[in-house]
Amino acid sequence: MSNEGAATATTATTTPPPGRSESPPDSAGRLSGPHGLGASLRSEDARAKTEGTFPYAADLWAEGLLWAAVLRSPHPHARIVSIDTAQARAMPGVRAVITHEDVPGTTTYGRGTADRPVFAAEVVRHHGEPIAAVAADHPDTARMAAAAVIVDYEVLDPITDPEQAFEAEPLHPDGNLIRHIPLRHGDADAVGETVVEGLYRIGRQDPAPIGAEAGLAVPRPDGGVELYVASTDPHADRDRAAACYALGAEHVKVVVTGVPGATADREDPGFQLPLGLLALKTGCPVKLTATREESFLGHAHRHPTLLRYRHHADAEGRLVKVEAQILLDAGAYADTSSDALAAAVSFACGPYVVPNAFIEGWAVRTNNPPSGHVRGEGAMQVCAAYEAQMDKLARKLGVDPAELRMRNVMATGDLLPTGQTVTCPAPVAELLTAVREAPLPPLPKDSPEDEWLLPGGPEGAGEPGAVRRGVGYGLGMVHMLGAEGADEVSTATVKVQDGVATVICAAVETGQGFATLARQIVQETLGLEEVHVAPVDTDQPPAGPGCRGRHTWVSGGAVERAAKMVRTQLLQPLAHKFGMSTELLQIADGKITSYDGVLSTTVEEAMDGKELWATAQCRPHPTEPLDEAGQGDAFVGLAFCAIRAVVDVDVEIGSVRVVELAVAQDVGRVLNPGRLAARIEAGVTQGVGAALTENLRTPRGLVRHPDLTGYALPTALDAPAIRIVKLVEERDVVAPFGAKAASAVPVVTSPAAVASAVRAATGRPVNRLPIRPQAAVVTG
Repeated sequence: MSNEGAATATTATTTPPPGRSESPPDSAGRLSGPHGLGASLRSEDARAKTEGTFPYAADLWAEGLLWAAVLRSPHPHARIVSIDTAQARAMPGVRAVITHEDVPGTTTYGRGTADRPVFAAEVVRHHGEPIAAVAADHPDTARMAAAAVIVDYEVLDPITDPEQAFEAEPLHPDGNLIRHIPLRHGDADAVGETVVEGLYRIGRQDPAPIGAEAGLAVPRPDGGVELYVASTDPHADRDRAAACYALGAEHVKVVVTGVPGATADREDPGFQLPLGLLALKTGCPVKLTATREESFLGHAHRHPTLLRYRHHADAEGRLVKVEAQILLDAGAYADTSSDALAAAVSFACGPYVVPNAFIEGWAVRTNNPPSGHVRGEGAMQVCAAYEAQMDKLARKLGVDPAELRMRNVMATGDLLPTGQTVTCPAPVAELLTAVREAPLPPLPKDSPEDEWLLPGGPEGAGEPGAVRRGVGYGLGMVHMLGAEGADEVSTATVKVQDGVATVICAAVETGQGFATLARQIVQETLGLEEVHVAPVDTDQPPAGPGCRGRHTWVSGGAVERAAKMVRTQLLQPLAHKFGMSTELLQIADGKITSYDGVLSTTVEEAMDGKELWATAQCRPHPTEPLDEAGQGDAFVGLAFCAIRAVVDVDVEIGSVRVVELAVAQDVGRVLNPGRLAARIEAGVTQGVGAALTENLRTPRGLVRHPDLTGYALPTALDAPAIRIVKLVEERDVVAPFGAKAASAVPVVTSPAAVASAVRAATGRPVNRLPIRPQAAVVTG
């Protein structure tokens, strides 16, 4: 990129620069308190975020800025007869109006399968699909111009029931079936003495990012464009944009602005693509800030899922066979539905030993909003179902639900239904024992001052006499990193000069703590206090998406290897001088000492003004796709969690209060205790939302109440008491530092545990999430 282009891009940021740079905690530029792996090191940007001074994408500005707006379809399914932009183009202040005809390159995109159009051309397949985009000199003008685009629709009947998608007319040139996985494991004729069946439905959870989805596109003098967006996978977004703009990748740069949290693929790439098109067409910077309604309409949601299960067990309650049918509603486009289905089918039996498993899984297109990557996709839906089955089985056998689970838990060396051996630590029995033996919370007092403890809160209609307490359990599992042959790789560079280290890695800080972890790794390896992590852009080598614990494992591993290479560069001259191996030298607290005390010097003195740097990659062992019988070593690693939920249910009105969630989790190794606890608590709370309140309703394909008033997102007041009773630190030997993913598995497990507790309190089957009040009412 030319210097002129760099200067232009700089004007699009605020001070301090976006990403992960912040003034160090003290005036000397030093970090205070303990540091290195195992310390609760604070994020560099924590203060700016809490004070509201941290620059997010919505804060961006550039000289000569234009504002963008997008026209979206009001119909879930329609044929486009004509698009008339003349009235919009004629409005004062409008600089450009673009439709599908203005896309010079690839007209479709997708995170998994590139089947989603940048702008609808002939057919609209979901409510809110983009039709046109406008750039104008004022945001109100842009919105009015977008509304002035006249689209003549021939409205069609939408297909909103995924079961109907098999027989319906194709909604897409690729058909309605995205993927079918028939898993076959063991003896199909095996039969248990006790059989239980169930039908379960999981709702559509939205990732609901609190920060606005926003971005800025700045044209470059070389004919390219720079995109300033809250991307979680900048290199993939760059490549998609370059293909759309008919430009080489070197002419498109993605600069990652501050990401205000991500529990999914935070933004639809289609939100970013019109920005660059408008910037290239007008020659001006263009900014787009999505409304909350546009966010609900545009980005991907958790897959609504229909599940049918049959569990077979012997007289002692040991599982003999599991049969299941799993149907994922992918919405209008494929996105990452193939990956979600693979996880759902592979983990359909849960962390239990099941010698015979026969699972049928499908992902289909409908005219519902798009589904895609959300924490624990696939695994969360099946966890709710198989744990409900375990409760049914326990009740039918007259066995304590926790005891029944204990008789069947998986351990290292057991087989998944995919035929893959569990080689990583799998301390499921230890986790279940920990939550089972944890003291139960006390019962609330029946007095006026404690009325707020009732389900429904102080303004609710609950009566103490109608409240029943229930205790339930959930065991969950997730996979880490990509699966089925995904090439997982990340690259990192570590530079040291004048006693200060800099980490350059394109791993995006989405709230998972990678920037802090990178600092801790370098502090531990090189003994330096002051470590900074550079902001992310696509001039750096790729690091891949920020999901499934990837950056802790892959990017953290790359940082560690690069830091160790720098360490060797630093120590080799000293080792040679004193005639000893570098292994006999250690670095701690900025000092280098030998095992015998003969050598003692500071890192700064050893550096002697030199700049040392190294670049390294980390690539885990390869995996393989599932075969035609759903068999194969598809996963790099697994993580497990056990949760005991205690709930109070008003059985007259069906309101539920989660009293406490006791959590035991398999974490491999605790790298940052404070951040780990926060990640677990956040994951549990997100799961409670899926269990009780969160469901984006789409009658006949129309998104109903696309706002944070109609969509019941849990707030801090709704967060239950969360008690982490045990963290099992059994290191995974193939993972850098031995650590495991932290936040997805409690999201997967907590909805199942809450439903189990409601089941225990009411005796009702509770076969739908979120739990509707009528499902918790006890009559008679």
